[in-house]
Amino acid sequence: VPRVLTRSKCCQDSSRLRRAMIFWVWLVWLSPELAWSLGQGFGGGGRKGKAKKQKSFYVRPKELRRKRGIVGEAGEVPLSIGRPPYASSGSPSVGMESLLPPWMIETKSDEDIVKMRAAGKVAREVLDAAGRAVRAGITTDELDRIAHAAIIDRGAYPSPLQYHHYPRSICTSVNEVICHGVPDDSPLREGDIVNVDVTVFLDGFHGDCSEMYYVGGPEGQTFDAAADYVDDASQRLVQVTYDAWQEAIAFCEPGRAYKDIGAVIEDYITPYGYQSVKQFCGHGIGRIFHCAPNVLHVRNNEPNGIMKPGHTFTIEPMICEGSQEAEIWADNWTATTKDLGRSAQFEHTLLITDDGIEALTAKLPTSPIQPWEAQKQQ
Repeated sequence: VPRVLTRSKCCQDSSRLRRAMIFWVWLVWLSPELAWSLGQGFGGGGRKGKAKKQKSFYVRPKELRRKRGIVGEAGEVPLSIGRPPYASSGSPSVGMESLLPPWMIETKSDEDIVKMRAAGKVAREVLDAAGRAVRAGITTDELDRIAHAAIIDRGAYPSPLQYHHYPRSICTSVNEVICHGVPDDSPLREGDIVNVDVTVFLDGFHGDCSEMYYVGGPEGQTFDAAADYVDDASQRLVQVTYDAWQEAIAFCEPGRAYKDIGAVIEDYITPYGYQSVKQFCGHGIGRIFHCAPNVLHVRNNEPNGIMKPGHTFTIEPMICEGSQEAEIWADNWTATTKDLGRSAQFEHTLLITDDGIEALTAKLPTSPIQPWEAQKQQ
């Protein structure tokens, strides 16, 4: 859920801009020569001598920047498959839940939970299918087609498709892309890291999960072998992100505050010099794709409620090796780090139980074991 500037901050910025404009108009009228000379001093090229070499703003080389490719046509969904309300209009309806305070969270019934387990299992199966296809040379567009077909085969609807007019069925976020990367015809390269984010709508409920993948050679490798193509800094980032995410999940149990999840994550990653993204957060989930509670992945004091049995939500920290500040591409979806530092993310749909927490999108016996999971188990 993107955050925006408050009205007071916007007004302050606007006021400063007006004052600056008035000053320059007055100065040009009073002394054009002085205005010109000051302008030269502010970057107009008037200063002589050797310029100081500035330290690069970018964590990674600019030539490695992810470029937007051509976005293909969305996959078709048979009319026989149930769809969320926004599938035709592209605009999620605003219901009474939007008028409730953020600490009022829906408690799912036993029947609801059965359906959410089914949706979560399908989401996991689809994510595993897409993840097995990750290799150098494959396009994210092809990953989307694989995932879309797997979703349809299971009688589900790809939740991102048409959500606020999102054009594809999954999100694929490569390297410096923080989240919401739109699949296109750009091929993955050896040494890339990619997050694949899958959400499905099945029998009236959403299931949402994402996972990181290392990109190995074009012929495809085992998940362990693919790690050989990825630099140590990226492997460390993915491992720490996974471990912080696991710590946050383990923290959850009835009676604890949702706001405290962010502190668990920040306390874990800060010694490594990493930052957690503030602009996007986890969310409640069920019949509605995004609802209360908001789960911030940074330290905060937001009144987002207390965990109770029957609550369902996601934890999905986005951790950056450099600055967490983001910029949004012209597609209004793809969010990247400003400094081109790499970002990693994991996500589960979670259920608060009477004595703890359950991952509704947990790994299946057939799911591959990733290098960071093996490392955690040692």
